[in-house]
Amino acid sequence: MRILFFALLLLLATGSSGQQLSLVPYPKTLVPLNGSFRLDEKGTVFPASSTVRPLDLYLRQEIFKVTRQTLRQAPREKQAAIVLSLTSAKGRVPGAYKLTIASRQISIRAGDQEGLFNGIQTLLQLIRLANAKGVVTLTAMHIEDEPLYSWRGLMLDESRHFFGKEKVKQLLDWMAVYKLNRFHWHLTDEPGWRMEIKRYPRLTLVGGIGNHTDSNQPARYYTQEDVREIVAYAATRFIAVIPEVDMPGHATAANRAYPEYSGGGTKAHPEFTFNAGHEPTYSYLTNILKETQLLFPSNLIHLGGDEVRFAHDGWKANQKITALKQRLSLATEVDVEKYFMKRMADSVFNLGAKVLVWDEMVRAGLPVDQTIIFWWRHDKPAELEHAIGMGYQTVLCPRLPLYFDFVQDSTHLHGRKWGKQFNDLLSVYRYDPTGQPLRLKSQNILGLQANLWTETIQNSERLDFLTFPRLAALAEACWSNPGQRNETRFLTTLKTHLSWYREAGLHFYDPFKPSESPEPASRKRIEQSYID
Repeated sequence: MRILFFALLLLLATGSSGQQLSLVPYPKTLVPLNGSFRLDEKGTVFPASSTVRPLDLYLRQEIFKVTRQTLRQAPREKQAAIVLSLTSAKGRVPGAYKLTIASRQISIRAGDQEGLFNGIQTLLQLIRLANAKGVVTLTAMHIEDEPLYSWRGLMLDESRHFFGKEKVKQLLDWMAVYKLNRFHWHLTDEPGWRMEIKRYPRLTLVGGIGNHTDSNQPARYYTQEDVREIVAYAATRFIAVIPEVDMPGHATAANRAYPEYSGGGTKAHPEFTFNAGHEPTYSYLTNILKETQLLFPSNLIHLGGDEVRFAHDGWKANQKITALKQRLSLATEVDVEKYFMKRMADSVFNLGAKVLVWDEMVRAGLPVDQTIIFWWRHDKPAELEHAIGMGYQTVLCPRLPLYFDFVQDSTHLHGRKWGKQFNDLLSVYRYDPTGQPLRLKSQNILGLQANLWTETIQNSERLDFLTFPRLAALAEACWSNPGQRNETRFLTTLKTHLSWYREAGLHFYDPFKPSESPEPASRKRIEQSYID
C-alpha cells in the first residue's frame, strides 16, 4: 500500500510540477528570466571583499568536484562569471540571500556570510542539475530566499556507537547541502565517553571502552586534535558544533573511569549519576567543562539533564545526598536535580557560554536569557508550553516526528516505534509547530532538530538508512513556511536527490522502491544494562 501511495504521489508530482527545479530546500521565490548562462573552464569568481575570499575558494572547489572545471579568481567584478558580495543586512533575516543568473553573469548577494553560503549551496545544486559531462548551461532566473528558523539542527549520538571523523564529515557535508546549520554532538552517555579530557585521561581510556552493543569493544574516542579538526571543518560550512556533556544522569561511562564522583542509580542501572552531594564532583565537572569550552567556539554547551529519575532510588540511600538535602532544605530528589543543574549552569555561564538542556530541566529555575530548552517529549506538551510561556528560547525535537532512530516504514523491524506510530518521510516534511495540536507562534522557537540516537545503529549502513532521505525532509521543515511547501514537488525533487545519494555511496532508504533498499539488520546488544 505504501509503495502505491508514493507512486501515485510521484505521478501527480511529475504531471503538475514537471518544470520545477529539484532544489532542497525549495526557495521562497524563484522567477524565471529570459536566456541562459554557460559555465565553463574560462569562468572566474569575484569575491567583492576580503571577507568573502574563503567562500570564493569553497565555491571553486565544489564546482570542480561536480564538473571537473577549474575556475579562477577574477581580478575585477565585470570580468567575473560569478560574483559574491555582501550588502546591507538591514531588514534582512540572517542567512537570507539573493541569487541572479543572467545571460552574462551570476551574482549572489547577502547581508551576511552565512547568507552567501546558503546562496552558494543553491547554485551548486543548480550546477549539479545542469551538469552534462562537464558542460553546464544554467537557465536564467532570480531567487530570493530566507530561512524559516535560525536553528536547523541534527544531533548524532556517538556514545552508544562510534562512527569516526570521516563519517561525521560526510554528515556535515550533507547538512551543508541542505542548509542545516547546527550539529549537536552527543559525546557522553552510559555506554561510552568519546571526547578526550587531558586532565582526566581515564574518561576515554576506560570510559571509552565498549558501546551499546558490546561492553568489551576497545576504547574509541576523539582526541582534542580530532575535535578541533571537525569543528573547523564544520565552521567552513557555517555549521556550529554543540557538545553535550550529559549530567547528572547518563554518567555511567564517566563513573567507570572515576568512581569517586559516582552516586545514584538503581539495581538495574547502577552508577547512573554523578554524586550531587559530594562537593568535589562540582570541581571535577567544572574542570571538564573548561576543557570542553576551549574546543567549541559556539559558546553553547548542552548539559543534558534528562531521565535523572533513574537515580532517585540511589540518591535516597546516599548519605551525602541526604546530608545535602538537610543542609539546604531540599525536600525531594527533584530539588536535588535542580540544585545540581543550577550549580553546573553557573560554571558554564562563568565560561561565557549558554546552557542547553533537555525539557526535564524547564522548571529548574535556570536564567531565561542564558538557557535554551530542547523539547523532546512529544507526549508532554505542557513542558513546551511552560518553556515558551516563561520566555525560554526553545528548540523543537519531539520524538514524533523528529527522532530519526524511529523506523520510517511499518515493515521495518530494526528501530523504534511509539506504539504503532513511526516517523516516515512525509511526517517529517509536514511537521509544523504552528498547526494543530501545538499552534505555536512564538519568537522563542529557535527552530527544529532531528535526533539520531544510535542504540540500533551499529554501522554506517544503518546510519545512512535512517538519515537519508529524511534529512532532506528535515531541511524543508526547517527552511520553508508550511504554506509554501508542496509535497508533490518535493517527491519529484527527491527522485533526483536519491540519485545523488547513490553516487555518493550512501546506503539510503528508497520510499518509492523499498524492495530495492532493504533495511540493514541491527544486532541486539549483549547486555541489557543501559537506559534508552
